[in-house]
Amino acid sequence: MIITDMRPLSMVEDEGFNRMICTFNPGYTLPSRTHFTKLMERKYEETFKEVRTVINTNHSKLALTADIWTSVANEAYLGITCHYITDDWDMQSICLTTMPLQDRHTASNIAEWLEEVVARFEIPASKIIAIVHDNGANVVAAANILVEKHGWSSVRCTGHTLQLVINAALKHPSIEKAIGATRCLVQHFKKSELACTKLKDKQQQMATPEHSLVQDVSTRWNSTFYMISRLLEQRWPVTATLSDSSITSRGKRYLDLKPEQWSLLGELSTALKPFECATVFMSGQKYTTISAIPPLVKGLLKSTQSAAFESAPLRAFQLTATQHLQERWREETSFSDTTPNTVILATALDPRFRRLKFLSPEEVLHVQTKVQTMALAEKREMDVQQHGSCSSTSTDTPGAESGPRATLLDSLLGSDGEDEDRASEGDDVQNQVINEVLTYFGE
Repeated sequence: MIITDMRPLSMVEDEGFNRMICTFNPGYTLPSRTHFTKLMERKYEETFKEVRTVINTNHSKLALTADIWTSVANEAYLGITCHYITDDWDMQSICLTTMPLQDRHTASNIAEWLEEVVARFEIPASKIIAIVHDNGANVVAAANILVEKHGWSSVRCTGHTLQLVINAALKHPSIEKAIGATRCLVQHFKKSELACTKLKDKQQQMATPEHSLVQDVSTRWNSTFYMISRLLEQRWPVTATLSDSSITSRGKRYLDLKPEQWSLLGELSTALKPFECATVFMSGQKYTTISAIPPLVKGLLKSTQSAAFESAPLRAFQLTATQHLQERWREETSFSDTTPNTVILATALDPRFRRLKFLSPEEVLHVQTKVQTMALAEKREMDVQQHGSCSSTSTDTPGAESGPRATLLDSLLGSDGEDEDRASEGDDVQNQVINEVLTYFGE
């Protein structure tokens, strides 16, 4: 119960809990808090060893997610999660630590904390390919330190980036005023039991879905979208309730929105819907999402730019959202040979997006060339490992006969054919890999 329900250890000393245990089994003596503390520590050590073994015996590369957050008690924590694919192609995520932070959150300290956790779980740095993080300047700087030191890829959290894009686009006086009025209206129904009861009556009378109003959270832009969408759905029952003088005093009639604000919220809901869809998709935990970033960004740009809004505030939203989408994902939507781009390469290797429609023809050619180069390097490494094992096997085998040796004259005349055969074989392998890559992109 303590672990499953995340209850405090002190619960075993609570009077009510002790009475309940005594009722169930009067003859049972409940162990002390110290006993359960030792059990918890023992369980942690066992689980720690199991996790370390699972991570190190798995053949998949790893990706880390790092996030610094603050609790209700104003205490800072660093959460680190490990992601990998099992041999059965099942994506797994394991929380490695949620460590309290006592020192300053500088880039060097954050990078050092990450390395300490990796070392504690005995994870080779070469096994980690990427670290996902938010857009905080100190976290970005820490990720850059790890990129230079270990060669990991730095990937910014798509959800957090979308949050910043929407926050910037919503900073229009008319939009902020309409959203503020919406919050006040929802709060009124949340605090007034009488108004909430009357709203349910109006919903039944008007055959409207009996849904409660939704209060948004400032740190989650999609909660603002849900609040607006639900209020639009309940517009007429809400308006009817506010118009009832027996429920709403004359001094609170102002809570009802103005017609132009209702119209603005309708357009805003339409504008936010594609972003909400993208946020939900990118929040998936059982499928890869990094390869979907470039086409998703291009899709959001197309959706935002093609929308026809009547009000000036929404046209301003449209312009700002487009600008921030382009600025914040410039590197993820263009390819350069000089800089490593894990996101673009992941997209190229995803069969759904292998056409790379979001890139120019010249960039597509560069990506295909890069993939060919990587495939050839991987093939050569596999051949070296295979030949190494074969040569060691033949060396260990007694009585193994070698083929006829080329004479010096053959070598001078170039008639032994060994180098030509080796070169021909290398050309065949290279052509095979290139053809496979071209076939993949051309299907």
